[in-house]
Amino acid sequence: MVLGRPKVPIGLIDRYLARSIAVPLFGSLVLAAMLLVLDKMLRLFQYVVDAGGPVSVVWRMLANLLPEYLALGIPIGLMLGILLAFRKLALSSELDALRGIGAGYGRLLRVPYFFAVPLMFINLGIVGYLEPYSHYRYEGLRFDLNSGALGAAIKVGEFNRLGKGLTLRIDRSEKKGTQLHGIFIQMEDSKGMNIAATAEKGRFLSTDDPDTILFRLEKGRLIQDSPRFSTPRTLAFDVYDLPVSLPVIEQFRRRGGTQSDELFLHELFRIGYGGGATTERQQLEAQATFNFRIVEVVMMLMLPLLAVALAVPPKRSSSALGIFVGILVVVAYHKVNQYAEQAGAQGRLDPILALWIPLILLAGLIVWMYHVLAHRPGGQPIGALERFFAKAGKVVRRALPKPREVRASA
Repeated sequence: MVLGRPKVPIGLIDRYLARSIAVPLFGSLVLAAMLLVLDKMLRLFQYVVDAGGPVSVVWRMLANLLPEYLALGIPIGLMLGILLAFRKLALSSELDALRGIGAGYGRLLRVPYFFAVPLMFINLGIVGYLEPYSHYRYEGLRFDLNSGALGAAIKVGEFNRLGKGLTLRIDRSEKKGTQLHGIFIQMEDSKGMNIAATAEKGRFLSTDDPDTILFRLEKGRLIQDSPRFSTPRTLAFDVYDLPVSLPVIEQFRRRGGTQSDELFLHELFRIGYGGGATTERQQLEAQATFNFRIVEVVMMLMLPLLAVALAVPPKRSSSALGIFVGILVVVAYHKVNQYAEQAGAQGRLDPILALWIPLILLAGLIVWMYHVLAHRPGGQPIGALERFFAKAGKVVRRALPKPREVRASA
């Protein structure tokens, strides 16, 4: 009786790998996005408060920053999801068992690429179209905030400059700002009329004219001065409606223009390679931004190979060095691409060479690491790093002072 190799349960292996990859993948993606959002949220709150805008605009600005964070979080989440899943299989000896029944690394990589390919196209849509539009909307919110289009908050106890020729100060505010107390207002109109008034309380009222509002003052005094008057006029009133002209708000610029990071992918190609550029600098910026987005997406095809190569530690080792190296490689490659994009946009380097040569070199290194792990008996691509850090740890431990022994006296 000839015993053959047991039949590989293909469906069970794929489902098991898919569950093992999905949980850390989406968990890492959500965690990375949340950390980036929290880091930016505190600075945005301070920026909006200093500008006197409504706090609700912070959430709109953060929503427009999410595509940028997802563009970096998706590759990191994909790499960590695959790496942690294969590391778990390796440490529990399940990986050896799967290879023993005929499921080699090439077969096991089908499930990681089942995640990698759709996420690559999703990331292409994000960096190619969603991120440029959200960046434009974010800059538009900043413009509206600085110009006062979102509504400036009136600070209590301070002189507030509202538009041109209008100064307002209040002592306190009640009913969510609808009732103001201890009012001083000074206003100058286009005809040279100067008005200064004090009032016990007041509130703003809308009118049929969208460019004008009424400031209804109660129980106060008013002084009018004009070149037409021989002496200033004074008035004591119980109720006085003071019309206030709203300042003319400048319109935000159109999307794109000289901002290459706000252009869609097909617009960048048209300007960079289709003859749509008006200047050489604009053409270089479009070429650099176009190639930057493409190489960032193409690199995702190499992440499953990198994750598997770094996931399997040497025998009798449970070191997490591969996780650190994987995150370092993804982040460092992103920073190298950012520098290459800037150098290409400035004309110091050719955009194609500056962005595609690092990709080719890194892809070659990743393929070599995977080949060592999958096709060389006992091959371990990060074994040298493991040994280096192990020796470095021993040297550090020897250099540290040893704790003194305390002997108990008889």
